[in-house]
Amino acid sequence: MTLKIFLAIKGILGVSLLSMSFSGCMTASEHSGQVHSQTAPEMTVGIVQREIRRGMSPAEVATALGSPNIVSKDREGIQTWIYDKISSEVSYSRDEAHTGIIGLIIGGGSREAGASAQTQKTLTVILKFQDGVVHDFSYHSSKF
Repeated sequence: MTLKIFLAIKGILGVSLLSMSFSGCMTASEHSGQVHSQTAPEMTVGIVQREIRRGMSPAEVATALGSPNIVSKDREGIQTWIYDKISSEVSYSRDEAHTGIIGLIIGGGSREAGASAQTQKTLTVILKFQDGVVHDFSYHSSKF
């Protein structure tokens, strides 16, 4: 084998190994972080606890939480706003790695890793308005 061919093969193997070290394999949690959608802000218990207070006007509540899902009024004139939020997220992430040119030449030399997750969350917020302001409110959250 001539010196030029030897150096060419050595260079190709070096670049392959170097690119593998930079591309690396991601962990399942890294994949999960990449597939989580961040398109709209979530309504959370923390937002409700931080933003909603007795004495707030309907406009202030709407600014803080958005439009309610249900609005009703009882016989005594108490208006009730209900926010009922349900979210589902299904994530799947897959990674396939090859051990480089040597692994491909001698056979085998690849592995796969992946993760999947499904989460459902609910948040129900009930606000009661009397005399045009928040008189009382409650909330319930679950995750499964």
